[in-house]
Amino acid sequence: MVALLLALSVLFLLPELTYAEHAGITRHYKFVIQLQNVTRLCHTKSIVTVNGQFPGPTIVAREGDRLAVKVVNHVQNNITLHWHGVRQFRSGWADGPAYVTQCPIQTGRTYVYNFTIIGQRGTLFWHAHFSWQRSTVYGPLVILPKRGEPYPFIKPYKEVPIIFGEWFNGDPEAIIAQALQTGGGPNVSDAYTINGLPGPLYNCSVRDTFKLSVKPGKTYLLRLINAALNDNLFFGIANHTLTVVEADAVYVKPFHTDNLLITPGQTINVLLKSNPHYPNAAFFMAVRPYTTGLATFDNSTAVGLLEYQPPNSSHPSNILQLFNPSLPPLNDTSFATNYTQRLRSLANAQFPANVPQTVDKQFFFTVGMGLDPCNKNQTCQGPIGAKLSASINNVSFVQPITALLQAHFFGKSDGVYDTDFPNNPPFPFNYTGAPPNNMFVGHGTKVAVLPFNASVEVVLQGISILGTENHPFHLHGFNFFVVGQGFGNYDPSKDPSSFNLVDPLEGNTFGVPPAGWVAIRFRADNPGVWLMHCHLEAHTSWGLKMAWLVLDGRLPNQKLPPPPSDLPKC
Repeated sequence: MVALLLALSVLFLLPELTYAEHAGITRHYKFVIQLQNVTRLCHTKSIVTVNGQFPGPTIVAREGDRLAVKVVNHVQNNITLHWHGVRQFRSGWADGPAYVTQCPIQTGRTYVYNFTIIGQRGTLFWHAHFSWQRSTVYGPLVILPKRGEPYPFIKPYKEVPIIFGEWFNGDPEAIIAQALQTGGGPNVSDAYTINGLPGPLYNCSVRDTFKLSVKPGKTYLLRLINAALNDNLFFGIANHTLTVVEADAVYVKPFHTDNLLITPGQTINVLLKSNPHYPNAAFFMAVRPYTTGLATFDNSTAVGLLEYQPPNSSHPSNILQLFNPSLPPLNDTSFATNYTQRLRSLANAQFPANVPQTVDKQFFFTVGMGLDPCNKNQTCQGPIGAKLSASINNVSFVQPITALLQAHFFGKSDGVYDTDFPNNPPFPFNYTGAPPNNMFVGHGTKVAVLPFNASVEVVLQGISILGTENHPFHLHGFNFFVVGQGFGNYDPSKDPSSFNLVDPLEGNTFGVPPAGWVAIRFRADNPGVWLMHCHLEAHTSWGLKMAWLVLDGRLPNQKLPPPPSDLPKC
């Protein structure tokens, strides 16, 4: 294996993080959506890319900057882009989920995403938000602090975006189309990737290996992003301890760990201190899935290479030793739980945790899998001859043909959506026990209406119908605080007494544990229509999503502005 790795000749070039001289500027980008031939795992295929790059370009901005990203669609598919984790204050027209905040950008058309980064700094990312296109259309979004504002941790020698993904030898759009037609689960990916490269544990991938060259005794900031379609991932670097300092572009109380868990849609910043005594060694950095229940998944491992170079050299030295990391077992829920419970907001005077201490609106949502009846004269491949589906409070989301935000803004919601999304499950049962007799779900395009500035508490209760899974939930337009979590059925008479209202994790994506629950709180201070969904793309395709409609406030700066003139039409 050492000799094999010494032959690795393709060095993945790290994105250069170039800094502007002044904060608060407008940064212009042009993203051309186009097809590009890419070879991985002995397969050459044409994939959808941005500017011909896979992964796509890294966007670098500072807190307070305005971004104007002109997207030009040169492929036959419709497309939208989502700026994952950006709060989008009063700029919901730029959020990106198809048929929620905009109609897709059609072939030959353009749209300029125009928004300002307000009160955020750290690592986020951007990705396509139409069908399964984010399998190849994604890239880092790095938000630097305002000029002159230091990090609340040691200044790193270098900053490195590392984005995890999945590679499919087949066409992901065809894979999900077939799954929806047959009612069964979709084919799993053929490899995981690190900055688009699978690494030497896969066939034909010796040269497709991400390499990070480091100098001994230096501190590196690794900006980790999980852009995988359908999997939570464990990550670690052999013989190295990582210091977690940020999650979802929010600083956290630093802690050390040998391995970490990162859910789809989540970002984690870690400090890596290179060892001064490793001048002739290389270390695998590895990523593989964390999975529970009966779901199918890609049981493989992607690796990159951490190579040491002499202090006064720009090239790695000859590798004399190679080390492998030890990652947790595939179903290690104990590690996952212990790790996520260590994530706490920094919660100091400079970076406070503004947790809502009281609640105006309470919701209890059951989240998980269910079934749809098979169409007449069709043989379906789901359990009991039915089709797989998914729902929140037994409502499987039906995608409209008109964007919800446009329908709301222009007062034309009739026939587009209903405002009666249930606050609680329509029928209670033992959510984490034996499944009920009726496993079929309902369908509808429903939104939950929130008054402006309401403090909201949502308990997301995982259900055990068709097995238990970790559901990574992402909320658009807001950060939320994870005030409580546990296993089994949520007990409203006992569990709130243990809520953390002092320094809970703040973020935009968090996993509902298998056969367990998570309680989140957020303040509805951003008018518009905002999607909340499971970030496992298969589950989203089956309807595991809903939308919040946040009404305008009374003041001019609390109202949603009109849409831009180039907003795509349906």
